[in-house]
Amino acid sequence: MTTCKLSEIISPAFYEPHRAVKSGGIDEVVAKGGRGSCKSSWISIEMVLLLIKNPQMHAVVFRKVANTLRNSVYAQYCWAISMLGLTSKFKCTVSPMEIVYKKTGQKIMFFGLDDPGKIKSIKVPFGYIGAAHFEELDQYEGPEEIRNVEQSIFRGPTAICFKSYNPPSMMRNWANKYAQETRPGKLVHHSTYLTTPPAWLGPKFLADAEHLKEKNFTAYRHEYLGEIVGSGTEVFSNIKAETITDEQIKTFDRIYNGIDWGYYPDPFHFCRMHYDAARRRLYIFQEIRAYRKGNRETADMLIAAGITGADLITADSAEPKSIGDYNSYGLYCRGALKGPDSVKYGMKWLQSLDAIIIDPVRCPETYREFSEYEYEVDPKTGEAMEGYPDVDNHAIDSVRYAMERVYRRRGQ
Repeated sequence: MTTCKLSEIISPAFYEPHRAVKSGGIDEVVAKGGRGSCKSSWISIEMVLLLIKNPQMHAVVFRKVANTLRNSVYAQYCWAISMLGLTSKFKCTVSPMEIVYKKTGQKIMFFGLDDPGKIKSIKVPFGYIGAAHFEELDQYEGPEEIRNVEQSIFRGPTAICFKSYNPPSMMRNWANKYAQETRPGKLVHHSTYLTTPPAWLGPKFLADAEHLKEKNFTAYRHEYLGEIVGSGTEVFSNIKAETITDEQIKTFDRIYNGIDWGYYPDPFHFCRMHYDAARRRLYIFQEIRAYRKGNRETADMLIAAGITGADLITADSAEPKSIGDYNSYGLYCRGALKGPDSVKYGMKWLQSLDAIIIDPVRCPETYREFSEYEYEVDPKTGEAMEGYPDVDNHAIDSVRYAMERVYRRRGQ
């Protein structure tokens, strides 16, 4: 079918994703990374191969703005066909902008989402649309926009959707948060230029990367490594998203528990964590968040999750009745001491840790709060203001309460 080996045109970083797509076990790929990581190149090759393998399938490629199509994704797909040695087997046109597989009449169509009406009118001469590629995912308005398009185009027996982007600097960007979400059939893959064969990139690309690495390491991490580096206003620069295994949890011997009371619209939030004092690392591995739940209900949720009367829980002391209720249910709960500047001391202590490690799968809300929490900015000067915003910080407060008996010790 092709005149080259796939290993010669697919970056080594994508060997495993290629096998995953080929096996048919996934229906979505989120490919993120920095410059020169070859994620879009790989996707264009994969989409062409999917059409050849499935003679009833058509594909659609999207950019947010239509006038960016020709010099970006359209050119990329023409390149993929050439690299696969299939130029004579495909017809590429710009009016309409589409690529047709001559043998079957299957199409790869290109659209911008700045005119949603065109999406509803997409028609194929036979078969079904079974593959889609959303390039520069972060440029779209949000997951609802993407979901609406997917619901409109996918009608066949199988479907796979590719989404590619360079992560914006702030975690709060919807695309960054979307990449954190997990579900069966979804593959999230991160790649950088470091896994791309140097000869593919050329000496100037590599020299520019090294120059930026020396001149501005943060910008290098963001642009070339595709890391979420923040904008300088994030409160916690020591957050690390890591998988915390059951085996690790079994070794944790300094366990702390905290509660921030809530009902609605504020949530009830419980956090469970381990503190490694020698390495100054905090591991947050369990959360329970609930809305519109009374004390009996949330206590039962904790008990069902394995919390017993032997586990000290430090909770917001503003609700002594809730604390009393929990103790009457057989749990061991006490109020945080609080006091003048307690928020400032607790937050500064958390900021001073070498690392706050949060498992984003076990604790998605906790990870979201910590990673998105920012100082307020003075609209006149653009500078970060003193103090900590009292908004969307329920998990943060529960962690601060839990760790109070540590950071209040002299020398801590």
